[in-house]
Amino acid sequence: MQASLDLAEQGYLVHLVESKSAIGGHMAQLDKTFPTNDCAMCTISPKLVETGRHLNIDLMVDTEVLEVEGQPGDFTVTLRHKPRYIDIDKCVGCNDCTDVCPVVLPDPFNEGLGQRRAAYKLYPQGVPNAYAIEKLGISPCRDACPSGQRAQGYIALIREGRYEDALRVIKEDNPFPGICGRICNHRCEDACNRDLIDEPI
Repeated sequence: MQASLDLAEQGYLVHLVESKSAIGGHMAQLDKTFPTNDCAMCTISPKLVETGRHLNIDLMVDTEVLEVEGQPGDFTVTLRHKPRYIDIDKCVGCNDCTDVCPVVLPDPFNEGLGQRRAAYKLYPQGVPNAYAIEKLGISPCRDACPSGQRAQGYIALIREGRYEDALRVIKEDNPFPGICGRICNHRCEDACNRDLIDEPI
């Protein structure tokens, strides 16, 4: 962060790439720092705020560097931006999404000693001040289905009375739902692990 701030103060546009959902690294996880025994967050917080607010620094969180090519002064960098599922520009950090999120996961920021919701903020003082949603990939029911149906989306829409939308979800992956419905052996039901969280669909 300090190198980014130094370059930004000299007028350079800096792209700060961070693989996690907030900047701060391991320093944000520490309580005290050696050898002065200072509070780690007290030391890093001003830098976090300054980095997040600087006009010449473009924060690229949830982003990984895949490849760097070129010569000094003329690099081409290939990045992979992971989906956050929450718009950073619209999120106000109110915590409402965490309050209603039913999915509980181990908290890697606290080395798995605690739990957090799938809708989360990496740590309370995190910059940017926005939440993210951790998705674990394709749902087991969809993965088990030979036609890749999104059963959970279909059922959720039916529950809300949105029948046309539910049919549209089914027809996206399967243009002949009537035929497949007659011969379906319900592999999605066998693969469903929703009961580990609350109850199966």
